[in-house]
Amino acid sequence: MDFETVIRTFPILLIGAAITLGITVVSVTNGCILGLFAGLARLSKKRLWRLLATCYVDFFRGTPLLVQVFIVYFGIPYLVDLFQRYLEARYGIPPFLESTAIEKLWAAIIACSLNSGAYIAEIFRAGVQSIERGQMEAARSLGMTHAQAMRYVILPQAFRRVIPPLGNEFIAMLKDTSLLSVIGFEEMFRRGQLIVGETFAVFEIYMTVALIYLVMTLSFSRLVDYAERKLKTRDRSY
Repeated sequence: MDFETVIRTFPILLIGAAITLGITVVSVTNGCILGLFAGLARLSKKRLWRLLATCYVDFFRGTPLLVQVFIVYFGIPYLVDLFQRYLEARYGIPPFLESTAIEKLWAAIIACSLNSGAYIAEIFRAGVQSIERGQMEAARSLGMTHAQAMRYVILPQAFRRVIPPLGNEFIAMLKDTSLLSVIGFEEMFRRGQLIVGETFAVFEIYMTVALIYLVMTLSFSRLVDYAERKLKTRDRSY
């Protein structure tokens, strides 16, 4: 067991863990915003909104995150370059971008945010549908509009119910960020790969990476459990 290598490279892995955590927080936060709108659109009476939201949710839930990362990192620049060539050939408009490549950080955030948003959309949709229909009817009878009833009555109750599945989504995304290593983004797993390539300490480094992931996921699981208990205690006090 090469413990000396583990001790020497541990700070590098911790920096990677901080990057992993940061990407997860940003992606899930963006996913909450996207998911809220997509979830409400799935419940909309307007067919177009339902169709668009359903297509978005089905695509990103039905395809692997790994494929989505490749589409964002390689596919979008290709489409932009193709569009520029079309404009130049058809209308004589010169390319407006010298380079269509996407930075790895932005590709990581975009892919993870879109993926997380699709799952969170279903979480919010289920949360809203779990609220009794009488709540909406009571709010409307008090003179509230549908939007006001949703904002002040339905959503606050739904948010409390979706905390556990949101916590699960955060943990899942925290682990799935390891897939970003395929585009060379240096989160924790990628840094572990680079260290293994230099030191050949395969078991020691990958086990250390696994333990760091375990500490992060267990810590957040305990935090979610604590928040859930606090909310239940507050509900009982009313």
